[in-house]
Amino acid sequence: MATTVKTDVIDADAHVIETDRTWEYMREEDAALKPIPVVSKDGSGQEYWVLEGRAIRRGVNISDVFPTEAREASDIQARLKHMDELEVDVHVLYPTVFLRPLAHHADQDYALCRAYNRWLGDIWKQGGGRLRWVVMPPLMQMDKAIEEVHYGKENGACGVFMRGFEGDHRLSDSYLFPLYEEASKLGLPISIHAGAGYFPAFDLTDRDFGFATFKLPGVGAFHDIIMKQTPQKFPDLRWVFVELSAQWVPYVMNDLKIRHRRQDKPWPGNELLEQNNIWVACQTTDDLDYIIDVAGDDHIMLGTDYGHNDTATELHALRNLRDSGGLSKESADKILRTNPRRAYAL
Repeated sequence: MATTVKTDVIDADAHVIETDRTWEYMREEDAALKPIPVVSKDGSGQEYWVLEGRAIRRGVNISDVFPTEAREASDIQARLKHMDELEVDVHVLYPTVFLRPLAHHADQDYALCRAYNRWLGDIWKQGGGRLRWVVMPPLMQMDKAIEEVHYGKENGACGVFMRGFEGDHRLSDSYLFPLYEEASKLGLPISIHAGAGYFPAFDLTDRDFGFATFKLPGVGAFHDIIMKQTPQKFPDLRWVFVELSAQWVPYVMNDLKIRHRRQDKPWPGNELLEQNNIWVACQTTDDLDYIIDVAGDDHIMLGTDYGHNDTATELHALRNLRDSGGLSKESADKILRTNPRRAYAL
């Protein structure tokens, strides 16, 4: 059992980079489902995994700013040492390869998720309580998804990973309700990360620069669950939205306010996040004064996107917010400490 640590500064969105070692956690009976590593012959050196006859790019969106052994979690002490240098006490770990859809078939989906979860459980055990993570539910088989959520709870997970839509399911679909019920009982939030969970949408938008592919599904999911009152169906369940920035929150709240008034529903104003048990991770580039004015400062967190190299990545984000974010000390402490602790029950 990992040591319990006093959570201070919490990175609400850090990553691990999957390697071939990740799939070594597969069961022997799943050996035929192990991703096959290949390298392009065009001279680019681009690496892929072949899954179900489809080539999945590897090594994209990875930053060399982060030590290789730390971002791949191959050397846990190196990861913890880098966290110390960054003055971060806890990383909440999200996947990398699972930010896109991977499998069409239930057995493949389960084998990948199960192996990933066993890998992260092992990382947690070595991390002294500082490396928490979100569990991957194999959603094509709800019984297996619930089993994996229980494994995660028992092995350091502090959330349940989801994307803005999962296969042909919206996050408001009743198909997912058994998972929500179980997550609520276990005290795990539904953690919606930037990503695409549906092959047709991914294939259509993967030609652009990632905004429509990865960001917009999560923003749409936020709007959808509010309009369909999904959080009210599970009043003890927490919801987390990460790597989408928080700049969109006032825009979506304005739209929701209009729709509530047209339907003669009471509008909670800046209590919307509180009433729905929702937390949102911001970026230091967001207009935080405006966001806090509209939505309050009790449900805003911050993540560095540790390991990646995209618009959400900021190595020293937590330090920058504390030292030069222009916020009051009280608001900064909430964003860096109190709010993520509440969101993830750390």
